[in-house]
Amino acid sequence: MDLYKEILAKVLEKQKIHVTFPDLQINANEIVALQCYLGLQKIKTIIENDSLSDFECVEEIVCLFEKLGSDGGNRHDF
Repeated sequence: MDLYKEILAKVLEKQKIHVTFPDLQINANEIVALQCYLGLQKIKTIIENDSLSDFECVEEIVCLFEKLGSDGGNRHDF
């Protein structure tokens, strides 16, 4: 990082941030609730898929969590 960016980053890191999404029609809780519901639907589909072994089922669920923004923790260390 060059000196200009370093100085700017140091000054800006102490400033408050206010982010708005003027076209967004729902709040953060509604967004998360919707994503959770959609995730549960996908998990149900994965669990009901008899062509998957138990290991593959868990793998699919962990990958789904990763797609939703969760790293899956230590469970995806195989």
